[in-house]
Amino acid sequence: MTQVAGGKDAFQLVHHLTLTGSQFEIGSALTEEARRLGWSPTPADPIVNQARRAWFERHWPQHHDRMDGAAAALGLDPGQDELALDGLNYIPEGSGCSALWVPPSAATDGHGRVGRNYDFFPLTTSEIMGGTPGPDELPMASRPYVITTVPDDGLASTVITMSDLDGCMDGINSAGLAVMLLIADFENAAPPEYVSPQVGLGSVQLPRFLVDTCETADQAKQALLQAKQYDHGTPLHYLVADAHGQAFVWERGRDGSEHIVEFGDGPLCVTNHLLHRNPDPLSLPADTAASLGSYGRLRTLYERSKGGALSPRDLRDSLRAVQQSEDPAVPFRTLWSTVFDTADRTLSTRFYLGDGESYSEELVFGPR
Repeated sequence: MTQVAGGKDAFQLVHHLTLTGSQFEIGSALTEEARRLGWSPTPADPIVNQARRAWFERHWPQHHDRMDGAAAALGLDPGQDELALDGLNYIPEGSGCSALWVPPSAATDGHGRVGRNYDFFPLTTSEIMGGTPGPDELPMASRPYVITTVPDDGLASTVITMSDLDGCMDGINSAGLAVMLLIADFENAAPPEYVSPQVGLGSVQLPRFLVDTCETADQAKQALLQAKQYDHGTPLHYLVADAHGQAFVWERGRDGSEHIVEFGDGPLCVTNHLLHRNPDPLSLPADTAASLGSYGRLRTLYERSKGGALSPRDLRDSLRAVQQSEDPAVPFRTLWSTVFDTADRTLSTRFYLGDGESYSEELVFGPR
């Protein structure tokens, strides 16, 4: 593990963790790192937990094998049902964000790319909950990880996470499939009432599931349509793009309906409102205090991406145009800004170092 950005005196301290071997060995190593950060397995309903393990074994064997590795690291029977051995989270989840897919046909060099800003609160958990920070309490998103996994069998990947070490917010695999999550419905998000693990994919597990199991956007569509998914009251949507120039947004409606949103062969913009309810970038409603600028950010991305071809610099400039300001009245900061090159199978990222401190230099990571 190496430190790649920031430091103890900066807002973020970023580590890059590279793991190789079997999925069992990778799961064991992730668990050891999570334990070092203070994680411990959580109690689970035995009936639900048994069904969870069966679902993973059938639909996501890579994760199932990593859970067996977690059990070994903890000295537990992998078949026990009283404790959940995944969800290696060390801080809460949830994010704002903006993203823009530029297909090969709209790129000056023919490389399909996705740019995304990851926006989150620069606050401690106590402050988010309305209290005062405890002694030495760090902001929730101040210790992100870049994790590269190169399993003996299957797809290698690199992901970025601020919470679950076995999930992610951004990821790209060795086939060039890129996935990222964004809050889908700011105006109607609600605090979770029940946070125990359920059968299927949790919000931050879904991107990791796709980079583990899929090589193309078409495969990802089928995998998602056949999967169970839950979000604990904070609906997210996901931009998925591949090395063949295909991309879509996956989201679920307020009634539980599932939607695949595409935009033909042109650029695809996504922020923090449901696209299937507002599919036309030219007919978006006005922002409200609750929407936190989602409609305005999408309009900006659309205007900057329509028409002529975009260069890599154009894409980065578009991300800067919707980057969160360093205004004390604004609850978010853009904590990292990433460009995925699906042709080169890389992600290039700048990390936020604090107000007035700008960002780290751009770091380039590949899935191997």
